[in-house]
Amino acid sequence: MHHVNNLDRKIIIGTRGSDLALWQANFVKDSLAALNIPAELKIIKTQGDRILHLSLDKLEGKGFFTKELEDELLAGTIDLAVHSHKDLPTENPPGLIIAAVSEREDPSELLLVLKDCVDVHQKLSVKYGGIVGTSSNRRKAQLLAYRPDLEIKDLRGNVPTRVKKLRDENYDAIMVAKAGVSRLGLDLSDFFVEDLSPTEFIPAPAQGVLAIQVRENDRELFDALQPLHHPEVAETLSVERGVLKLFGGGCHLPLGCYCRKQGGKFQVFTSKGSDVEEYPDRLFVEADSTEGLAKRIIGYFDNSRKLPETVFISRELPEHSYFRKALEKHAIQIEARSLIRTAPVINKVDNFIFRNIDWVFFSSKNAVEYFFQLDPLLPKKTKFGVMGSGSEDMLRRKGYFVDFTGDKIDTTEVASAFAELANGTVVLFPAAENSMRSVQSGLSADTKIVDLPVYETILEEDPEPSGAAVLVFTSPSNVEAYFTNNLLQPGQKVIAIGKSTGKKLEAAGIEYTLPYSPDEVGLAEAVFGLTYN
Repeated sequence: MHHVNNLDRKIIIGTRGSDLALWQANFVKDSLAALNIPAELKIIKTQGDRILHLSLDKLEGKGFFTKELEDELLAGTIDLAVHSHKDLPTENPPGLIIAAVSEREDPSELLLVLKDCVDVHQKLSVKYGGIVGTSSNRRKAQLLAYRPDLEIKDLRGNVPTRVKKLRDENYDAIMVAKAGVSRLGLDLSDFFVEDLSPTEFIPAPAQGVLAIQVRENDRELFDALQPLHHPEVAETLSVERGVLKLFGGGCHLPLGCYCRKQGGKFQVFTSKGSDVEEYPDRLFVEADSTEGLAKRIIGYFDNSRKLPETVFISRELPEHSYFRKALEKHAIQIEARSLIRTAPVINKVDNFIFRNIDWVFFSSKNAVEYFFQLDPLLPKKTKFGVMGSGSEDMLRRKGYFVDFTGDKIDTTEVASAFAELANGTVVLFPAAENSMRSVQSGLSADTKIVDLPVYETILEEDPEPSGAAVLVFTSPSNVEAYFTNNLLQPGQKVIAIGKSTGKKLEAAGIEYTLPYSPDEVGLAEAVFGLTYN
């Protein structure tokens, strides 16, 4: 595409001097060159580069990294400023405007762990009681929610400095944005890298996006920059930045917000605590348009909002359970009892049957538990697939890594994703007797399927009805046990952990809500996201 360029001048790009800022500025310079617009860089020191004692949160979104650049723009000494979008205050200073936003880099977070501090049995792979470096309240709150045993220690400096501090063993692990690491092409081969998706670990508003700022009256430059603008990114950012603004702008809230468009709908993930020590509240909402969406999200975090007094869940919950803590924070009482019990159906197995196994796929925690009670001897090459993070955590406790995790609510989606990897191989399915075999049915004809029933599910006869405002069902058999003789009471709301549990409820004519992810975090989000009157 050839662009006519009406600019008869060389553009001066203002940037901070850090490696990452220079990468970003050069990226914009190269993009301009492709449009036949010549440009040069001018490096400007900002307050944020000088203040090394303040934590990142007090700096992000407050203008510490952007104010000097903006002053030079207004003074006319530069024509264009390149910012990391998440550092910008939610209001543009009078006279300045954002002309373009870049494509979004993967907004995932990376947890870099020293190899001798790795414990794969633990969630996030950091050893028990490990020291994790981060200065962001947002990261701190979410880390402690997943792993209350960790010790969080302040960590300052740009990305290469932070990585060096980890190499010097001042920490057991540190947290960085994936975008920064991949832009700088850093070598991380001496660390164990845990990649946390933005729906699991919610990023800062506008993380992974560059903002190109110009003077409002510089129309020709504004117009010349339009080929670099990504309107679909701008639309999702308007939600994230809108949430930030309504919460009072870049104050050092432990706030994460991530919006994406999927299947024609906008999905927004928000995590917010009032201070770092308490569990952050998490919310997942879906909407057809971004109109009024930020405002709707804020409504859920209103302290005067009515939440249920009691929630029933069809499984026992340990003391440190995420679901328990997330609800108890709001003084919600939890009635946790399973309506089923499980029992092994075999107590020993001939290891001969495992000799050609390529994959073992587990669709439940119980399957993992009962399978390993058999002391199976698997070939070295065996890979593991699981449905959901609960099974993954259980497999980790047994000391195994997962090669495939089905983190979708819909088992048919999981089946087709797993099929891409496993078609044409030999797959073992340790499962419950008469399990639904939903993943097996998605595999191709040249795949050898070995079904191994390892446990049976026994329903409780006549379970007590629950008077809780919300009933959370964690498996199809729990639904079956409960609704054999019990009815839904007026006003009770129902949450199903996944689609197969939902299908059982549908068969009983019961309306229900599905969480985004089939695990305790998803269930807590779903309880928080219901509207109670």
